[in-house]
Amino acid sequence: MADPWLALEFGVDPAERIAQVGAAHEAFLTGTAHDAFLTGAAPHRVRDVVRRSWERSARLDPEATPPVDLADDALAAYRATHPLARVLPLFRDLLGGTAQDGAHLMAVCDAYGRLLWVEGHPGVLRHAERMNFVPGARWDETHAGTNAPGTALAVDHSVQIFATEHFSRPVQRWTCAAAPIHDPTTGRLLGAIDITGGDHLANPHSLALVRATARAAEAQLAVDRPAQPGVATVTALGRDEAELRVDGRVIRLGRRHSELLVLLLHHPEGRTGEQLGLDLYGDDRLHPVTVRAELSRLRRVLGGELLDSRPYRLRGTIHADFMTITRLLDQGDPVGALDAYSGPLLPSSDAPGVTRLRRLIDGQLRAAVLAAADPALLAAWTATPAGADDLAAWQALARALPVAAPRRPLALARIDQLSGEYDLPRATWLQRS
Repeated sequence: MADPWLALEFGVDPAERIAQVGAAHEAFLTGTAHDAFLTGAAPHRVRDVVRRSWERSARLDPEATPPVDLADDALAAYRATHPLARVLPLFRDLLGGTAQDGAHLMAVCDAYGRLLWVEGHPGVLRHAERMNFVPGARWDETHAGTNAPGTALAVDHSVQIFATEHFSRPVQRWTCAAAPIHDPTTGRLLGAIDITGGDHLANPHSLALVRATARAAEAQLAVDRPAQPGVATVTALGRDEAELRVDGRVIRLGRRHSELLVLLLHHPEGRTGEQLGLDLYGDDRLHPVTVRAELSRLRRVLGGELLDSRPYRLRGTIHADFMTITRLLDQGDPVGALDAYSGPLLPSSDAPGVTRLRRLIDGQLRAAVLAAADPALLAAWTATPAGADDLAAWQALARALPVAAPRRPLALARIDQLSGEYDLPRATWLQRS
């Protein structure tokens, strides 16, 4: 059986295939496509992966170019902290020669299709700039239509997109192959690696090359987790007990120590024992002895070098995942914030100070996602524990998706279910939308 992710079967004339798919593309855009031609009954069908991608891309202007989300300092800062920055030398080793041969480009994108690096021969780069194939541009299907990196992210599989299979007409002179890359520990989608060039890329070797490069990157990420001397990192999102990494040590904290650490991180100016007592217990009764005892134990757990007293505050350089969310939102980057969001802050904690902070983070992130009205962002938010029961977000997702989008019936079904739970008639919402 032929590989469905390859653009051309052995022996197929590329020029003939370009004309056939181009005719199908024009028929699809004008609404005159015959189902048999698109779905396989005709001798020269459009591949299923391409047809479905065209359906997801149907709302786009086929002459438009993708927008640029990040530029200059914002792009540099985002790239510097992205996990794929650690394997950029590997990408250059494996694909750099191909990218510099004057006929190809190497591109790396994040999980939302934003191009992080685009490298190759200067002449080819200049041609690519005309279609906004540049660092910082959004090449997910929502913004760029059918293309190898965007479609690879959408279906979470390596894929080749050939010439007129691209939804956007300005891109149809190119052929590309891309493969998704995942965090080897969590399985979270990190982005994709892509090679882009001419029609000659429509062969098994280019697809095999990006697949192998993606697997090599995942293997390197698994073994190459460099510690930063003197820099501590705290993970507290989506877990009931925080984890602290410092100087190569991994410290798993208990529930109360997790709450204290989060509260102290949120108040870098320091906190008195009385203030921490209110943050932890939330009543007018002071708990000075209990708080002091917990802080004393926390100091021993941390090794004594991270915690000061009078007032109680943390010292040194400490990064925290929940602080990353607020920083990215402050920078106007809801995509990066949602990408870094792995769940509510210490979800089982009922400490008033932690509860307030958890609601603040989730509320700010939710507001940014709803304001963006981006289907990819809305879909990602509704997949989180905080967004799973968010009726307004599901309604926004249904409005943002094309009528024929595969995800839209799922959104409508969830709206129906939540409307019943909240005693709200679904039919009324559908009439308004």
